[in-house]
Amino acid sequence: MKIDIVIPVYNEAGNIKKNLDSIQKGIAGSSDEHTVDIVYDFEEDNTLPVVRSIQSRYKFTINLVKNKKSGVCSAIKTGFDNATGDYVLVTMADGSDDYTTLPRMADKAREGFDVVCASRYMKGGNIYGGPFVKKTLSRLAGLSLNLFTGIPTHDITNSYKLYKRAMLKNLVIESDAGFEISIELPAKAFVQGYKITEIPSNWHDRTEGKSRFKLFKWLPKYMRWYWFLLSNIFNRKTEKNAA
Repeated sequence: MKIDIVIPVYNEAGNIKKNLDSIQKGIAGSSDEHTVDIVYDFEEDNTLPVVRSIQSRYKFTINLVKNKKSGVCSAIKTGFDNATGDYVLVTMADGSDDYTTLPRMADKAREGFDVVCASRYMKGGNIYGGPFVKKTLSRLAGLSLNLFTGIPTHDITNSYKLYKRAMLKNLVIESDAGFEISIELPAKAFVQGYKITEIPSNWHDRTEGKSRFKLFKWLPKYMRWYWFLLSNIFNRKTEKNAA
């Protein structure tokens, strides 16, 4: 199986080598083929010279991909468009995600799942560090949607997910800012009947650089997809009861 790993970057010179090292360690022994697509906004990004100086060290191919527009949401969509594998993994460059879970996520893909979510909020998952408000809202969103809609993940907001590329081609992506795409995709996949699962994963707050996460600016966009999923499931249950 071929997996494209999409990494949006914005001046991540202090993190990118450590992150690529962690990917290589995490997939050691895997028989899958991996390609890393690093998506950047501008040529002066300080991530680029670091990547160019080390990219031959790894067992996987590393592509530097220019973002079609700008911003993390566009970078993820550009990564999807550039991908050629069977599945696409979205992850960040800050070293927060646990790549030891990737082989298990790939195993779930081989079982036939279209979306495999790395979950910080299911049994066995953990989150270390990070802003209190952000963590609290993220946990509440994930647990409440799991409870009220039955979507089979406790952590819908986590960007670290594996998607079947054929499914992505069939979904109309409307997100245009921040990480709202991380909620839109599993929400639409669930409503349209695609198979979703999760595995426990650890998340550690970044130790280098500054996060560009803008919670209160992007919150209304996240809530759009929260209510999208709730309303679709509610309407479906109402129609079923009326039948």
